[in-house]
Amino acid sequence: MLRDDINNAVKDAMRAKDERKLSTLRMVNSTIKNADIDARGQGKPPLSDADVLGVLQKMIKQRQESVELYDKGGRAELAAQEREEIAVISAYLPKQMSDDEVKAAISAAIAETGAAGMKDMGKVIGVLRAKFAGQMDFGKASGLVKTALTG
Repeated sequence: MLRDDINNAVKDAMRAKDERKLSTLRMVNSTIKNADIDARGQGKPPLSDADVLGVLQKMIKQRQESVELYDKGGRAELAAQEREEIAVISAYLPKQMSDDEVKAAISAAIAETGAAGMKDMGKVIGVLRAKFAGQMDFGKASGLVKTALTG
């Protein structure tokens, strides 16, 4: 399970005295626990591995936005710190799909759902999320799905 991998990595980082990795992994654990608490408050079970992957992707996206802002603001040291955190978090995500693989997956999902127009976009995205959680950027994928369904 992904949580166990992260917890073991925390222990390894403590032994290696790798402060950046340790603080990043502790932050990851904290974010996952907060998401679990939110889910419990809504009457849902603890996060599955697919849900944890979503949390990790969200954390990476937040850091990418921070890097952009720090670069614009001339804060290279803070941007470098965020990039290091992205590298640590990314290690727990599955290999990302290439653009061609994403397009092929979208075509297959459209065929599988029999999607005919924009009203079926939710079905297509649902199939993609179920099969490819953590492997594709759903922000970009939704634009490609929209293009495929309208064009």
